[in-house]
Amino acid sequence: MSTDFRLDTASFPEELNLMLALLGGEAGDKLQAAGIDWDLFLQLARHHRVYPSLYHKLQQAGISAIPAHVMQALRADYQQNIFRMLQLSGEMEQICRTLGEANIRTLVLKGPVLAADLYGDLSLRTCGDLDLLVPIDDLDRAEQLLVRLGYIKDEYIQTVLSDWKWRHHHITFFHRQIGIKIELHWRLGPGPGTEPGFHSLWQRKRLSAITRHPVYYLGREDLFLFLVSHGARHGWSRLRWLTDIHQLCLQPLDDNKLRGLLVKYRYSHIAAQAWILSSQLLHTPLNESCRRWSKGRRARSLAQGALYYVGQMINLHSEPLPEDVSRYHKRHLFSLMSCQTKLLFMMSFLYPYPQDAETLTLPKALHFLYFPLRPFLWAWRKTKKVRLIVARSGIK
Repeated sequence: MSTDFRLDTASFPEELNLMLALLGGEAGDKLQAAGIDWDLFLQLARHHRVYPSLYHKLQQAGISAIPAHVMQALRADYQQNIFRMLQLSGEMEQICRTLGEANIRTLVLKGPVLAADLYGDLSLRTCGDLDLLVPIDDLDRAEQLLVRLGYIKDEYIQTVLSDWKWRHHHITFFHRQIGIKIELHWRLGPGPGTEPGFHSLWQRKRLSAITRHPVYYLGREDLFLFLVSHGARHGWSRLRWLTDIHQLCLQPLDDNKLRGLLVKYRYSHIAAQAWILSSQLLHTPLNESCRRWSKGRRARSLAQGALYYVGQMINLHSEPLPEDVSRYHKRHLFSLMSCQTKLLFMMSFLYPYPQDAETLTLPKALHFLYFPLRPFLWAWRKTKKVRLIVARSGIK
């Protein structure tokens, strides 16, 4: 990283700076803990889902100023996470066994396998659910097997003319008895856009060492591609995703293979954004190739833009979002797209939406008419919305 560019972190609270220093591996005797609001520190640790790593590092750092109640809270969270990860690990193995016996190839995207691979210990990473990737042709059978295991599908996806296949990338299931959520993927991320197909990912798969029954997960370079796209799409609003990149960069990535994937799927600027954030916030060592890719103006702008999320504890999963956050996030998502993806994204507005079918109900055999009717249906909804706003405001 050239010395002429530094991320502007002036708005970061000292509690966040201390947390970043700990996560980045700075020695305890070099850290300034005076004046820290430890309740805010604890809140940040929980928001960013990094309390297992922080607890482990604080034990080693030897910072005497840490209040006892903070360490007790972190220890309780850490211990609870151990039980949760063991539960998820067992459920992951059972589900992969069930799908495998039905000849459904399955790749685990995150979860316990990621904790073991990147951190060497299940206890050092949190996980909220299980993310599984299956071929789209096997999606229906995989759904049926999950239902047999006691999972209930969340029917939140509305669709018309099969737009779910590319507008969405996963469906959600929840098991009420054991409290586990599963996201069943048929794509790595939402469309429009290009990404490796399942067959290619399967050819480069790895075998996890933490289970007795075979559990497969992404190859190292594919995992990097997935993690940077996922983190960028969420604005790196949780530092857990950035610590994943930090840990992955410490592993032996194949530069040629990674470069080929980033260029082919137009993720170079997103990878560079992650490298800049990780190297400057977590002091991740980068090789010459990564440093060279991180010198672009666009990557630097994207990295600076992500600090909007990091510095404010923004939770993108808590809807409805505040209006200013929603507007910023829409602009940031658009800025992440390659030129080709931006074109596809704008063209996608011409493809019918489920709202069009709600506005004008047609027999399924006539759904193709939503294509020419879409501009008129869109205009009708906008006009109706304006009339409603005017009526509520009492404007004559």
